[in-house]
Amino acid sequence: MNPMKYGYLGPDGTFTQAALLAWEPAATAEQVACPSVDLALAAVRSGELDAAMVPIENSVEGGVSATLDALSVGEPLQVIGEVLVPITFVLVAPPGITLDQVRAVGTHPHGWAQVRGWMAANLPEAVHVPTLSTAGAAAGLRDADAASDPPSYDAAVCAPVAGHGLQVLAEHIEDRDAAVTRFVLVSRPGLSPAPTGADKTTVVLFQSSDHPGGLLELLEHFAARGINMTRLESRPTGEAMGSYCFSIDFEGHVRDERVGEALTGLRRVTKEVRFLGSYPRADGKAASVPKTAANEAFSEARDWLDRLRG
Repeated sequence: MNPMKYGYLGPDGTFTQAALLAWEPAATAEQVACPSVDLALAAVRSGELDAAMVPIENSVEGGVSATLDALSVGEPLQVIGEVLVPITFVLVAPPGITLDQVRAVGTHPHGWAQVRGWMAANLPEAVHVPTLSTAGAAAGLRDADAASDPPSYDAAVCAPVAGHGLQVLAEHIEDRDAAVTRFVLVSRPGLSPAPTGADKTTVVLFQSSDHPGGLLELLEHFAARGINMTRLESRPTGEAMGSYCFSIDFEGHVRDERVGEALTGLRRVTKEVRFLGSYPRADGKAASVPKTAANEAFSEARDWLDRLRG
């Protein structure tokens, strides 16, 4: 039997690879580096990969646009798990380069967002050169001599593990010590993992029309059922100016009565509810559920209505 194939945003040394290594079921899987989030998820859709680990949210910069957009369009995919990775950065450069010689710094935009303060204080004139990943920025410097098109930057911001073969100009350059990035493992649609009591559900909501109070109408379905949202972001659909969908994480599992009721209500009033899965929370934190939103409360109310209807 062939081993499972799990992809991650490469190259080697990315925080995404660290997240995959922390996912226990991946220990016996073949791990495949992918050059971008879009290509990783496309490989899952095509069946080339069984699953892919991708970044979805950062505690400093918020949602990762590439992942949110790739999950909201195309053939449906499903999140089956999440991993939280503490983030720390180093500034690396080829041997012989000193800090005062750095004029341009390569890194992923989310990496740059987390070191802007340090850069402003220590390299105020350095420009940011965006790269597909933090590890890719370091690899570009490491392979510069053999490249036909060498990188247009002098130094890179990356994880410490990705800086091998380069000299470290500065350590712990992140602006916030407690920064964390959340990663999700994405597969083709199937059964959601069983409820644990500490679960999260992800959906994308597409409105039927743009009208006053439209977002409020959607949010009321959560509030009325005692469901706490942990992330809410709007993303352009690309259909027209001002056309947005809403990417939402909330506490609970699709098998919970309150969640099922909310999804049913949302399905009735939206153009589309893209269900992206229910899965265990990485932090193991159980939802605080009001008594009126417990499964028993919904069952009792349904039994009461059945008695009225005879």
